[in-house]
Formats: sequence, structure tokens, C-alpha cells
Amino acid sequence: MHDFHNDDAIEVAFAPSFSIGERVVARSVIRNDGTYTGKNMGEILANRGDVGYVTRIDTFLQRFYIYAVHFVETDHLVGMREKELCTLDHLPEDVLARAGERAATLRQIGVATRDKVAMARR
Repeated sequence: MHDFHNDDAIEVAFAPSFSIGERVVARSVIRNDGTYTGKNMGEILANRGDVGYVTRIDTFLQRFYIYAVHFVETDHLVGMREKELCTLDHLPEDVLARAGERAATLRQIGVATRDKVAMARR
């Protein structure tokens, strides 16, 4: 993952930080900026800690990657920047080591929800 907290950076000069199908978590509350149809401006689309899956990777202004993230529990599909997300599938070994016994819990976050939704759609 790159450090793209600087809006002057050109993210698309590098490979995307996330892959399609990757399990990610929202780093902060995401509100509708007016681009999400059917929701009022300012309405919450994702809360900090909500788990979702990257479904598509697009670009914006030929500078930034926009990750379409499906938040399964709310069924919202939200376009997000790398700085707004954190992977759950590829956590660094040092993070897992510091998590100790809780590392197993981190590996399972969101998995049951995804499987439950997939079963309901069949």
C-alpha cells in the first residue's frame, strides 16, 4: 500500500493498492457528497469499521484510483479513495504479530456476512 495522503500525488503512476474481491474496512465515516443517487447529501454511506469488498477499480481525473466497495451489511456500493480504506486480507506480518491471538478474529471479520448474503441471493 502506498502513502497517498497527499492529494498532489499521482496514484495511477503506481499499481492499485487493492484488488477486486479484496476485503477492506472503512477508516472513517463516509458521507454522501451528492454523488450517491437516492441518498441525501451528508447522509452516512459507511461508518468507520464497516467491512466491504472491492468490486471495481476506476480512476478519477487521471490521478486517483477510485475503489468501488460493496458494503455487504448495508448493501451500499461506495466509491472510495485508498486513504479511506484498510485491507483485511493482506495485513502486514508485524500487525498480525502485534494482534497476537486477536489475529484470527481479524482474518474472519466480514467473512460470515459475505457468505450469508451470498446464500440469501441464491
